[in-house]
Amino acid sequence: MADEEIEVEGKKKSPLIKIIVIAVVALLLLVGTAVGTMFVTGFFDKKDTSAAEQALKDLEKGAAEGKGAANEASAPQKKAKESPELERFENSYMELEKPLVSNLTNTRKVIQLNLAIMTHYDERVFKNAKKHEFALRSVALDAMRQMTEADLAKPEFRKELAAKIREEMNAVLQKYEDFGGIEEVFFTSFVVQ
Repeated sequence: MADEEIEVEGKKKSPLIKIIVIAVVALLLLVGTAVGTMFVTGFFDKKDTSAAEQALKDLEKGAAEGKGAANEASAPQKKAKESPELERFENSYMELEKPLVSNLTNTRKVIQLNLAIMTHYDERVFKNAKKHEFALRSVALDAMRQMTEADLAKPEFRKELAAKIREEMNAVLQKYEDFGGIEEVFFTSFVVQ
């Protein structure tokens, strides 16, 4: 009977032991593969990090001083440019008090406008304009009188008229005061009937 029990125990091996043995073998195989891969790639080799650490320390030192070795070698030196003193002139405006009224050439239409002048120069331009206002009004009226009804249809009519009036006014001031000084002419009101 004792022999029978031994035979029964020898024949009955637990499937749990087989699973544990297979798992241990698989785990050892995975660990061995990982260690072999790390060995082949040089993971276990002694690394010379002193050169890299020294380069890092040099860069940190250069950054602390405000100078980088890489920046010094590759970047060109910056030179400060001397900029001239810029004088900014103030725009000054003056409006002629009375409106200007004139007929258009060869038509019954009437053009009425108020003018303002602008200059970058000092008050002398406005003093001269007030002093010679009658002459300035006269040349502005002449420029208005030369316009035709066909000129009204042009998209740039107002700009052309303003430029012509400015040229004529500057010519009058140049004639009487030896200096024009009117930079722009603006229309503060503009009516054509």
